Amino acid sequence: MNIALDIRGGTDFGVATYIRNIIRGLVRLDGGDPNSTRNRYILIGKPDRLRELRPLPENFVLQPYPWPQASPRSYLAFRGLVKKHRCDLLHIPHLYKTPRFSPCPYVVTVHDLLAFLQRRSQQTPFQSQYRLVMARYALRHASKILAVSNSTKIDMQRVFGVGLPPDYDHKVEVAYNAIDERFQRGHASQEDCEFIAERYQVNYPFLLYAGTIKPHKNLGRLIEAFSALKGELKKDNKFPDLKLIIIGDDLSSHPDLRRTVIKSAVQNDVRFLGFVPIDVLRIFYDVAKIFVFPSLYEGFGLPPLEAMAHGTPVVTSNTSSLPEVVGNAAVLVNPENVFEIMHALHRVLLDQPLREVLKQRGYTQAAKFSWDASVEKILHVYEQAVRS
Repeated sequence: MNIALDIRGGTDFGVATYIRNIIRGLVRLDGGDPNSTRNRYILIGKPDRLRELRPLPENFVLQPYPWPQASPRSYLAFRGLVKKHRCDLLHIPHLYKTPRFSPCPYVVTVHDLLAFLQRRSQQTPFQSQYRLVMARYALRHASKILAVSNSTKIDMQRVFGVGLPPDYDHKVEVAYNAIDERFQRGHASQEDCEFIAERYQVNYPFLLYAGTIKPHKNLGRLIEAFSALKGELKKDNKFPDLKLIIIGDDLSSHPDLRRTVIKSAVQNDVRFLGFVPIDVLRIFYDVAKIFVFPSLYEGFGLPPLEAMAHGTPVVTSNTSSLPEVVGNAAVLVNPENVFEIMHALHRVLLDQPLREVLKQRGYTQAAKFSWDASVEKILHVYEQAVRS
């Protein structure tokens, strides 16, 4: 088969991470001997993104796409490229790239439904409704749909309801995400610890959050819970120098969090480090006392698994896909209850037998998710989509 992958969208995280690992998996599983490869893959994307992917096997074709994605010309131009390569199938790796005028069957991956569960402040009701209609169209006309979790599959039924095709259950396949291979390189060395001590001045015990900084990530309640935790630890005369480190976007666009820090009187104990490279993030995962992820909604939620791969105890939410992802390897809390978050952190911090249980279970849970297993399933979905 000739299979086109739309890799135009995404940044360093989220969809781009998914695309990058899908391509790596396809290379491992279907990029060897030219006489034994199953398919030819046409990667359609921005020239700079394509340059990052080299080198690739011969059955991977890099097709530059220089046009702005939102321009009227882009829809016809993209269709033209798919036709030019005589593609049997198009894979659209996220629902927000609604296919238009596709000249062949397509598969669409759905990561989460957050954009449909809460209206963006900058969108008018008409824009929100239009987006909903187009997403429903994309799902209804897809040959197959890939969901990254069972929770996301259920959310699609809840959001789109009767607008989905009658054969919805047969059309949707769950192919889980997995952690990036760079988080599987063993534990931090003494040299690594010295690096973050020197580069980031981190030489104290800390709790860690890593991810984007958005309202649904619930960081305001995390900061309040941390403030309450500091009060409890003071009574116990434990961890007087404990800090909370938040790794994610630039804080300048989130002044409300800074106000929460001040209001909670933890200005000297909460640090926002902004973006850090993966090779540095893995050190923070490894050194943290607890990884805390109190998100209100996740389509999958990779950071808890990344922390587990480093043997770090995890406290996370009992909502959306997170219980499905972490299994019995984390302490689950109601993310809307500040004191429940605080008590869970206090318990995991001081209960050494519990920490050891979470560490061992975490290793086991993280190992259950594999990009190769997911890509094998995706290849099977490709074959089903073309046959149907």
